[in-house]
Amino acid sequence: MSQTQSWEVSDALWERVAPLVPRPGRDPNKSYQRKAGAGRKPLNPRQVFAGILYVLRTGCQWKALPKERFGSPSSVHAYFREWLVGGFFLNLWKAGLTEYDELKGIEWSWLSIDGSMVKAPLAQDTVGRNPTDRGKKRDQTPPPRGRLRRSTRRGSHGG
Repeated sequence: MSQTQSWEVSDALWERVAPLVPRPGRDPNKSYQRKAGAGRKPLNPRQVFAGILYVLRTGCQWKALPKERFGSPSSVHAYFREWLVGGFFLNLWKAGLTEYDELKGIEWSWLSIDGSMVKAPLAQDTVGRNPTDRGKKRDQTPPPRGRLRRSTRRGSHGG
């Protein structure tokens, strides 16, 4: 029995994921110049999902996605963006939470959210002033003999 990689999509997983995948459709507000079915054939959704899992699991760039295994990296990324807008990943997350709740149970009444976004009040004493808050050098020194630094001349020859 061979071990499956973490980005490979098993039949059992695909059975649960497939109903959530957004179906591709033609935009009724757009006028198409080609006939339906012309152009490149759409990628297999299971192959696209496996490619997305590969990128998420390995952390590689989209362009580094193995083309021979998952198809064109730019196409897989386009599907990713389309599915993201279509709510696929949010629905997948909700379905996963529901399934986990049915299997193990989530104590929803126990959950809480806590957080704060404030500066540490005592950090000033520890680290000192922020070097970007010191201002520009010309703002710190007074101009010589009380003159402004800007020249009143219009040209380089005094004209």
